[in-house]
Amino acid sequence: MAYWIYILKCADGSYYTGHTNNLEVRLAGHQAGEIPGYTSTRRPVTLAFCEEMDTRQDVFTRERQIKGWSRKKKEALIQGDWEQLSKLSKGKKDPSIGSG
Repeated sequence: MAYWIYILKCADGSYYTGHTNNLEVRLAGHQAGEIPGYTSTRRPVTLAFCEEMDTRQDVFTRERQIKGWSRKKKEALIQGDWEQLSKLSKGKKDPSIGSG
């Protein structure tokens, strides 16, 4: 069975990150407002990013990772800008950033 991590862009410009084992059904549910919570009041939504994963544990781990990212980092992922994503990933680990 495949699992999916996905990022939706909401009508208000915000992003929602979630996971599912049936991407088409889940997206339709978000679009119809059938999934209570964040996206139900921010429709319409559009699929900005998705990634297929092999295990439920992998998708949970990836979801937690992405949910902890900044908006800029999520946008770099959505755009496939691996150079920017790498820079943003290194920024928090580099003690020299922000000093001086």
